[in-house]
Amino acid sequence: MRILMTGGTGLIGRALCSHWRSAGHEVIVWSRQPERVPALCSGARGIAHLRELADAGPLDAVVNLAGAPIADRPWTAARRQVLWRSRVDLTQELVAYLTQLAHKPEVLISGSAVGWYGDSGERQLDESRPAGSADFGAQLCQAWEQAALKAEPLGIRVVLLRTAPVLAASGGMLARLRLPFSLGLGGRLGSGRQWMPWIHLEDEIALIDFLLKHTDCRGAFNACAPEPARNADFTQALAGALKRPAVLPAPAWALRMALGEMSVLLLGGQRAVPQRALAQGFRFRYPALGPALAQLLKR
Repeated sequence: MRILMTGGTGLIGRALCSHWRSAGHEVIVWSRQPERVPALCSGARGIAHLRELADAGPLDAVVNLAGAPIADRPWTAARRQVLWRSRVDLTQELVAYLTQLAHKPEVLISGSAVGWYGDSGERQLDESRPAGSADFGAQLCQAWEQAALKAEPLGIRVVLLRTAPVLAASGGMLARLRLPFSLGLGGRLGSGRQWMPWIHLEDEIALIDFLLKHTDCRGAFNACAPEPARNADFTQALAGALKRPAVLPAPAWALRMALGEMSVLLLGGQRAVPQRALAQGFRFRYPALGPALAQLLKR
């Protein structure tokens, strides 16, 4: 297959490139720094502008994972613009390009996040649940999905990938937490009762590949493990895997003061379940948190 990807130099994108390149697929990565793509993305071709695809031949699939990091700094007005442009505006530009093609790709798999549901308390969230709260993160995901759905009238199968925080041995959330927890400086966030959906990187890659290949899969899919954990349980599981205590909680008031509205990412939660993926026959290699952390943190 010939696959166009955005976000190819990110954590998920790099792993996807490696997987698909080893399977013999041609991967083209649209990137702000195309010169870095071959080294980071297993020899994939990098392009700076979509017009460079003129000599590439018809595309079979498009995988849209681009987006500036959402949790690395507070949501100031300027940061919100960056986040919006890197997701919603880029997806609009991508769909506008697809509109012009005489030969349309069969599928567009477009990134989203479980933040689409907002802070949802104790409600179990399968893909039939309506959009959640009106915080900026939820609004961003909802607009991102709406932009991708504009490809459906073109005859393109659209899959919306609502991804939970991805656990990987290097990079992502686990890499940021490993040092403080290894030093015994970890602890629950706020009450610790908020739900934390998560997914092992291997399952994220396998699910995207599954959705690419199964032509009856369309619409929203929760990309999360079948067993979400409360923050307090995640904290204890991570500390236990590292054989360290976790006795330094972060008070909710301090997180709200430091992070403003972005604190919803830490103090809110989604009890998300991958109902549609399971119904389609996808099987998770790491459905439970303990074995996932043990595999990722093995020395």
